[in-house]
Formats: sequence, structure tokens, C-alpha cells
Amino acid sequence: MVERFDAVDVIRAKRDGGVLSDEQIDWVVDAYTRGVVADEQMSALAMAIFLNGMQRGEIVRWTNAMINSGERLDFTVLGATADKHSTGGVGDKITLPLVPLVAAFGVRVPQLSGRGLGHTGGTLDKMESIPGWRASLSNDEMMTILREVGGVICAAGAGLAPADKKLYALRDTTATVEAIPLIASSIMSKKIAEGTGALVLDVKTGAGAFMRDEERARELARTMVDLGTDAGLTTVALLTDMSVPLGLTVGNALEVRESVEVLAGGGPSDIIELTVALAREMLAAAGQPDADVEAALADGRAMDVWKRMVAAQGGDPDADLPVAAHTHTVTAEADGVLSDMDAMGIAVAAWRLGAGRARKEDPVDFAAGVELHAKPGDSVRAGDAVMTLHTSDEGKFPRAFEALEGALTWADPGTTVERRPIVIDRIA
Repeated sequence: MVERFDAVDVIRAKRDGGVLSDEQIDWVVDAYTRGVVADEQMSALAMAIFLNGMQRGEIVRWTNAMINSGERLDFTVLGATADKHSTGGVGDKITLPLVPLVAAFGVRVPQLSGRGLGHTGGTLDKMESIPGWRASLSNDEMMTILREVGGVICAAGAGLAPADKKLYALRDTTATVEAIPLIASSIMSKKIAEGTGALVLDVKTGAGAFMRDEERARELARTMVDLGTDAGLTTVALLTDMSVPLGLTVGNALEVRESVEVLAGGGPSDIIELTVALAREMLAAAGQPDADVEAALADGRAMDVWKRMVAAQGGDPDADLPVAAHTHTVTAEADGVLSDMDAMGIAVAAWRLGAGRARKEDPVDFAAGVELHAKPGDSVRAGDAVMTLHTSDEGKFPRAFEALEGALTWADPGTTVERRPIVIDRIA
């Protein structure tokens, strides 16, 4: 077939700061998906976008072209639906208690999730630490579980925005991951194609976040909210803090245990606070602004949905979770107050212990990770436990210790440490 455009002309237009036409965008995304545009050509275009940006109209059209590269689902046939997406962080297990909590109010939650890569954990990896649980479901299975249980956590099918899957892998190897137009279109193309009725975005900023700079995180949140709104999808974003890990655990099975504690009415206060805040946004967007979220955690309704969700995907919600063969506890050298904790240092330590992967095909050690016994603002005495490292391979301890060098900052006993709020802003 005769192609409508030439890749070099499209690259040159964006390289020189021009605005791509709708027809150019439609063609280049489709041609790249078909293999007509080569990886090196799309790499050049991605770098041009990284350097020169895109106007709102370009981002909207690019997102639509990504959506049109694959299939569309429609979960709204089941009634009120709401989804949530996090840009990723350290100890971010919020999806696990959040999905059953929202589903407990009759709102269907189709949570299509991913795996961890680098320092960020993956929801599917956490769930796969539950014996028997499976991530891959057919569209029919997803619909059945949503209809009968109310919530599902699973892998996105290959048919959703295949252009994004191909482009994402390329961006990861060409230093263009941070391009806001490409991040926003990557996330929103899948979420819009998924066919949910409402979307709440958890956009993180801080040392352990993908977007460390708050203003760039805010720009990303605004761009995604605009994309959702333009597509007719009710979209809200919360800008949240990721300067310290969420909760007291970083690692797959460790985070599942903590999530179950939250569903049982306990758990760390920051996990509860963010879970409740996101649940309120999802329920409000789905037409239930007055839902008593805390009551559903306290009375066991959310836990009931969790157990049914896990069982529906072959898992045993009551089975023992993996336990590390080796642990090492880090203790305080002197009396003091923990004034700061670098989320990235903790994340890298957990990753080196086996909790994460360097490549998508790498296996993970479900039992590995870091358990925190103190958070910023806590007072400790000399010899008190500060954190415990978990791994199935004790040979991994030395490199984990290297990652923790300088990760903790101490102040004199009696020092007051001001804690940053979890929710920094709301963008709608």
C-alpha cells in the first residue's frame, strides 16, 4: 500500500517545533504499530516530543490514535463503575484494600494493573504472592467476576492500546520516559479504552515518585484530567506525597499482609488515610458522595469482598503467604528522632533483596522486602529496631545495605518533626 506520509517529514516537523496535524498523528501511530515506521524513527520522534512538547490538541489526538490501535471494552453495561490509577511509588499497596472497599458499595471496580519495574512495585506481583491467584483473565472472565463479586484486579489484555505497549518499551530504552505528553497518553489511552465510567488518578511526587518535582507532577495530573474530560470520562486527580514509603512494608507478600490488616480495621494511618481519600473520590464520581467509607472498613464488608475477589481468581485468601528464609534487623545506634527517610533508598534496598526486577521477564522473590519499625517523627532508643530486611538469598544483604547508606536522617531526642500531608492537592 502507498503510505500517506513519510516518517522523516513527521519527525522533522516536531523536531523544528511544529504542531503535528491530526492526519500525521493518526498515520504515525498506526504505521508504527504495523511496523512501517521503524523503532529508530519512532525513537527520534519521541525525543522530539520530549524536547518540544505537544499542544493539548496534539495530545488528545495522539491518545485517541493509541486507543484506536486496539479494542475497546465497556464495563458500564454492568452499572456504576470506577477505576483508579497510581503513577507508582514505594510501599504503594493502596489498590489492594481500595478495590474491595469501593466494590462493597455496589460500584464495579475493573482494576487493570501492571508489574513492578525498577524501584516501583507492581500490583500484580503483590497479588501473585497469594497461593493460586492468577493475573491473566479473558474479557468474559473479567465481566463475570465484576458482575458477581464487584471488583477485579488483573492484567490488561494484549488487545488494549497495543501501540502503547510497543511505544512504552521503546521509551524505556531511549531516555524519553519522562515526556509528559507520552506519559499522559500512555496511561489515559488504556484507561479510556478500558471503558470505565469514572477514573481517579493518584499522581505521586517526592523522592520515591516517578515525578519528583511537584510542579511537573501537577502538570502531568492536569494533562491526564484534561484528556479524560475531553473523552467524556469523569476524571479527578489527587496529588499525593511519596517522599517516604507508604505504610510500614515494601515488598510483595509483606504488603499483602499489611493490606489485609487495613481490611481488618487496622493497619498504618497513612495507608488508611489515602485509601479512604481515594475511595471517597471514586464513590463520589460514581454517584455516591455520602458513602460511609470508614464504616465499610470497620464492619468487615470490604474484607468479605476481598476474600471473594481472591477466590474468584483461583487464590486462597486464608493461605499462608511466603516468608523469607533470611532476615536482618537494623537498629538505632543512639537515642534520637527519625527526622527523614529517603523513599528511593528504601525502594532500591527492597529491589536488591529480590522484591523487584530489572527486566519485565525477571522473576521476583515474593518474600523479599523491607519492614519498617519507625517512620519520620518517631522517637527511638539506642538498640531499638528501625527496620528488618527480608530475603531468600542472604548474599543479597550487602548491596541492600549500600542502598540504605544515608537513607535515614536523625535529630536530637525531643525534636519535633513536621509531617507533610499525604494528599497535597486535588485536580479536577
